[in-house]
Amino acid sequence: MSDNEACRLKSPTRTPWNKGKLMGAKPPLRPKHVWSIRARLMVDGRVRDLAMFNLAIDSKLRGCDVVALKVEDVAPNGYPVERATIRQRKTGQPVKFELSEQTRQAIEDYLRASGKKPGDFLFSSRRHSGRFMTTRQYARLVSEWIGSIGLVRDAFVETHEGDSDLPSDRQPTCGAAFARSHENREHSPLSRH
Repeated sequence: MSDNEACRLKSPTRTPWNKGKLMGAKPPLRPKHVWSIRARLMVDGRVRDLAMFNLAIDSKLRGCDVVALKVEDVAPNGYPVERATIRQRKTGQPVKFELSEQTRQAIEDYLRASGKKPGDFLFSSRRHSGRFMTTRQYARLVSEWIGSIGLVRDAFVETHEGDSDLPSDRQPTCGAAFARSHENREHSPLSRH
């Protein structure tokens, strides 16, 4: 037996990082789950979280794009707009989406409560002024929202081992459950009014 083979036989086997974890595509949030989370956030008076959740649902953006939004992206004059266009970080493609009346009201309430102005990040970091919330913090919030209505968190939130070491385009999206709660991942064309 060679030294390499003996060394491999003696070394303890490592447990895979994903052992016992639900892997692959996560199921979509159903409309009743979305409404339950909205109701919970409203009852708890979590204005920022309600605005973030509604914006994520309406826009179908990835988590890294939601947390990087600036006030002028959705409320350039201090009031939320009906339609917005954002350039995705991962693909570089512009995405157009409509903001529902409920989302516009939640954003307006949040802007009034937080005193945010154009130029500020919509969801800023608590630790570092002038920076946006991390995707890891966003993942924790999504996990908390899902758990608050009694769903199994791991079944709906995409996470990766060592998230903070990943480049920003590989960090957890947490938008998977939101995006699949709509008919498809593609951004639908805006309706004509």
